[in-house]
Amino acid sequence: MTAILQDVADNSFDYIICGGGTAGLTLAVSLSEDPRVSVVILEAGQAHVNEPDILRPASYGSHFSNDAFCWAHQTTKQADGLRYFWYRGKGLGGSSGVNFLCWTIPPAEDINNFERLGNPGWNWKDFEKYLKRVRGFVLPKKEVQTRYRLNCDNLTANRKGPFTVSYPPTIDAAELKIQQTLINAGIPIAPNPLNGDPTGVFFSPISYDPTTHGRSYATSAYYLPNKDRPNLTVLVSADVTKILHEKVGDINLTATGVEFQHSGLRHIVYARKEVIVAAGTLKSPQILELSGIGNKEVLQKLMSRVSFELRGDVPFNTLCALRDPAVAAQHLELHASGSGLYTIGIIGFAFVTPQMISCKVHTIKQAAKINIMKNADTYPPGLMEQYKIQLEQLEKGIVPSCELISYPGMLSGSNLPAEGKRYVSILAAMNHCFSRGTIHSISNDPMKDPQFDPHYFEHETDLEIWLEAVKYTRSLAQVAPLKDMITSELNPVLRLDKEVFQYDLAYSQLLLYVTKDQRWCRGSAAEGVLYVLVTIVSLICKWQRVYGTSNIRVVDLSVVPLHIAAHTQAIVYTIAEQAADIVKGKFGLEDPTES
Repeated sequence: MTAILQDVADNSFDYIICGGGTAGLTLAVSLSEDPRVSVVILEAGQAHVNEPDILRPASYGSHFSNDAFCWAHQTTKQADGLRYFWYRGKGLGGSSGVNFLCWTIPPAEDINNFERLGNPGWNWKDFEKYLKRVRGFVLPKKEVQTRYRLNCDNLTANRKGPFTVSYPPTIDAAELKIQQTLINAGIPIAPNPLNGDPTGVFFSPISYDPTTHGRSYATSAYYLPNKDRPNLTVLVSADVTKILHEKVGDINLTATGVEFQHSGLRHIVYARKEVIVAAGTLKSPQILELSGIGNKEVLQKLMSRVSFELRGDVPFNTLCALRDPAVAAQHLELHASGSGLYTIGIIGFAFVTPQMISCKVHTIKQAAKINIMKNADTYPPGLMEQYKIQLEQLEKGIVPSCELISYPGMLSGSNLPAEGKRYVSILAAMNHCFSRGTIHSISNDPMKDPQFDPHYFEHETDLEIWLEAVKYTRSLAQVAPLKDMITSELNPVLRLDKEVFQYDLAYSQLLLYVTKDQRWCRGSAAEGVLYVLVTIVSLICKWQRVYGTSNIRVVDLSVVPLHIAAHTQAIVYTIAEQAADIVKGKFGLEDPTES
């Protein structure tokens, strides 16, 4: 199915793609639609094709302690003296094979901001076009749409995309009560959550295939249906070590090939046209830097979790039951028929503006503006332009910078769940942070991780907004119908001030070690309250094309110049599809199949 070393080493291909993850597979399949060109993918992990532990939904976080499925990157020590794990998918499909299946779409405003920062063609209109090319939406029955307030407007015509998106077959009625709690607390229903306006509460579809009852991800959607193309070659266990290039004239570098490591030995594959880096937000910067290219920035997303114990008489099927191995075995059998706890999805979302959850936003914004202007002379190129947009969004309250997510189980610490008890968690997240971190290589050895330093809460504004989100989340315990469903908060914080920050970081670290126990891992996920989603490499490339080169591109989430108010699965697929048209010279041309 996949290639052997002799098919790749010392051979030439039109396009070399470094990384067989979400973006890499999507891009490769699109490029190889032209039988006249040859494409090779170099993927560091294994293929993991038809692997039940990847395909089974609702196994949230169970992959993180498996070195075969995940890279367990670690940050440098932060202000609290702790280091944090950043887990990323390892193998074909990348993080699309280990994520939590969430399918959320950014606000149109977020995507239009990419173009405002000097990237023509990266706007909502084009994003929507490529989103439709990706998404194969399975429409739920009308009665299901009505019961769960599912906004499926304008989605019925989008079933032809290869990537299957649907609502899970198991939606507990209690999810409606949590959603109603948010509405009762003053958050409106999102007007068009899957088409550019997600501000408010809604149930989101997930990357779930109702015909197979399994995860839809880049391998199943893109690679497997096209694996037999003679012009598409995939080599696994191939760690890219650097891009080989030569000087052309006085300005540009031209990539001639890629050096990679396989079974402990170094090899070379040669490029006739282009080398495309798609190794993900954390590894693409390292490949560029080891190749002598550039400087990187990191943008992070922050999260806190609040768990409540459910009353014994509340009918809510949570994932807590899967802590019992016997119960987990029963539900594994049920999963084959598309029922049971393994078909539960994370679908309850509320994307909110800071103004919706706090009365302190004006004061926070004014302090942020003073701080930014005071340090303006110290910023690297491009950062002030980003901050201006963020301040504008904070002032107008037009973009949902905060996010609340309901999770059917226990997802907090430091107290462990009591035997036989059930819990529901509400996660408070931030999507538009002002803090910036760095990624830099610290060794010439490409097998060693670069230094990941997120600079968590380095910007005071992030901490202030995050604390307001945590306070709001905890206050929901006093709002019906949630207050009638729960007995108490599992891990209450005594002080709702900056002390909550140290508390939250401390218990997140504890949970990371607890999850190494596979029995606890079932039906739970503890990935740390703070984690990086986006690496900024836009300072060294004009979107895909790297400055100062003639044929090196970056195609993955790391090219995004500002974070988005959404989970990032959907945007990675659309970036790859749009990039494919750019590479093929088709971007901006009318495509009759899109009408």
